[in-house]
Amino acid sequence: MQKLQTVDADTLLYEPLEKPRFVVDGLIPTGLILFCGAQKIGKSWLMLKLCLCVSQGLPLWEMKTAEGDVLYLCLEDTFSRIQDRLFQVTDEASGRLHFAVASCKLSDGLIVQLEDYLKDYPDSRLIVIDTLQKVRTASKDNAYASDYGDISLIKDFADRHSLAVIVVHHIRKQNDSDVFNKVSGTTGLTGSADTTFVLEKENRASDTARLYVTGRDTPYQEFILRFRDCSWELVERKTQEQLAKEAIPDVLFRLVKFMQDKTEWSGTATELIAAMGETETVPAVITKWLNEYRTTFLSENSIGYQYSRRKEGRQIALTRKAGDSDDSNDG
Repeated sequence: MQKLQTVDADTLLYEPLEKPRFVVDGLIPTGLILFCGAQKIGKSWLMLKLCLCVSQGLPLWEMKTAEGDVLYLCLEDTFSRIQDRLFQVTDEASGRLHFAVASCKLSDGLIVQLEDYLKDYPDSRLIVIDTLQKVRTASKDNAYASDYGDISLIKDFADRHSLAVIVVHHIRKQNDSDVFNKVSGTTGLTGSADTTFVLEKENRASDTARLYVTGRDTPYQEFILRFRDCSWELVERKTQEQLAKEAIPDVLFRLVKFMQDKTEWSGTATELIAAMGETETVPAVITKWLNEYRTTFLSENSIGYQYSRRKEGRQIALTRKAGDSDDSNDG
């Protein structure tokens, strides 16, 4: 039996270790990436754009790419269809972008085929497998074990070669407040992936979509994209910090302004709303928001919050540190 390999905390704390490399800065690291979306939503168009950018070292939506060889397994297409797509999206392409329309399944030698490909193209940066279903073998075993086993084979290959391997997959039609729960299959897929993308439209006829991204080495972010002239164009990119700020209720920004000329205020929630001149905020709701954001947004703006129950009713006490400037975060 092989001896367990360990690393002590002192080594991890002080020894410089190699960080994950990114094929697309801040977006696509090396490792296994799941790229999911509904059927016919435009996943293959986006994968083609990505492959073209990496193979030529061109930016993707103003994000730098690491130029290198790229393999795109278009397992639901033909070379003729791929050619037609290239005609529509580019006037020139790189010899570093390689296509295949057939491959072995994972259980029949796909990893060996990919290993052989890397012998011919050792400077490869990216491999796209479109789609996962085309390389899987139907199994009657435990669904989670099957998902985990299939995806682990690809992840192990990606990690050993420090490659980004993107596996295109589908989402379920069910509604869920968390888009990542819509990924078809068990959590064995998303749990094993280093990064997960979900591309989703509000409706099939729309030319815009949201791209949701989360991962171990990639911070959560959202992109608003527009499909124009057979290409996905960037409309807006929102980081985790921007999204968190947008989630803060507007009334709290107005409360910060309300407290700018005060060192303290106390009263009921109803009295606070009246003093601020709010007409659409319910007392119980503002009390909840004050408690929810007291250690984050309010604290960052030097607003202290206390809550107590008294005979005269539920009391709110707000304080602002003396000497704070009046240029607080006003949104």
